[in-house]
Amino acid sequence: MGQPLEWGRRYLMVRPDHFRIDYVINPYMSTQDQPDPALALKQWDSLRQAIVDAGGEVEVLEQRADSPDMVYAMNLGLVADGRAMLSHMRFEPRRKESLSAADWFTENGFQLDRIGGEGFGPHFESGDAFVFGDSLVVGYGPRTEAEALKHLATEWDIRVRGLRIAHEGMYHLDLPFCPVDSTHAMVYPPAFDAASQAELSGIVPEPIVLTDEEAFAFSANSIVVGETIIMPACSPRLHEIFTGLGLRVVVLDLSEFHKGGGSIRCLTNPLDFPMAQITTPGGELILPA
Repeated sequence: MGQPLEWGRRYLMVRPDHFRIDYVINPYMSTQDQPDPALALKQWDSLRQAIVDAGGEVEVLEQRADSPDMVYAMNLGLVADGRAMLSHMRFEPRRKESLSAADWFTENGFQLDRIGGEGFGPHFESGDAFVFGDSLVVGYGPRTEAEALKHLATEWDIRVRGLRIAHEGMYHLDLPFCPVDSTHAMVYPPAFDAASQAELSGIVPEPIVLTDEEAFAFSANSIVVGETIIMPACSPRLHEIFTGLGLRVVVLDLSEFHKGGGSIRCLTNPLDFPMAQITTPGGELILPA
């Protein structure tokens, strides 16, 4: 059994005051299927309260009226040890979010960085990045470009391990990959190309391999807060696994946010990733063979 994660006690969330579907940038979105504002707010607040009840802290950033996807706070930027690497969004409608995020990070004492300098380099979206083991694990392909991984490694002097995402329904790493403790992570291998699937065993000592049904119920888009795992869906099989690991399982309905292609992890940006375990002078990039 692994040790508890060193992070996941403090999160940034964006209240869904302007959440709607104005455009389509993933397979789950349809402008004909709009979220119910009152229900979305109720679901969001239930998630915020569940984090607090589990012993976590939540900071709230006001949502821009011109940024309906900003509620998916995981993609505002990568935060670790007082530094924030702003996302450089692939799709233009989401890029205004970074303006508000930059102000919030600066006002709250974070050193601000941008991929490639002022965001003009390769695309990077922080929903593709997790600290796990001795590395920052980064998914690339649909949203984050491979070139961005080199910038992350060298600009932050960290070890980066890349996984190429090859499934359009799993466009961010936070959909097919979820750290659970120091050795366990939920993974959905079909989300990755063959070379990356082969690398998974070297990254995750004890993988919890998801079925198709579990993966597309957004099971991996969950968060662990202390001894609690908060999930949008949990099969009886997964429930048995997690309780066996000593975790309390909390399942919440986030169905309104599934209409935008995201769930619990997408709505929460961890502000406490540790850098010490992934630091290496000059940086190191490891890509699938």
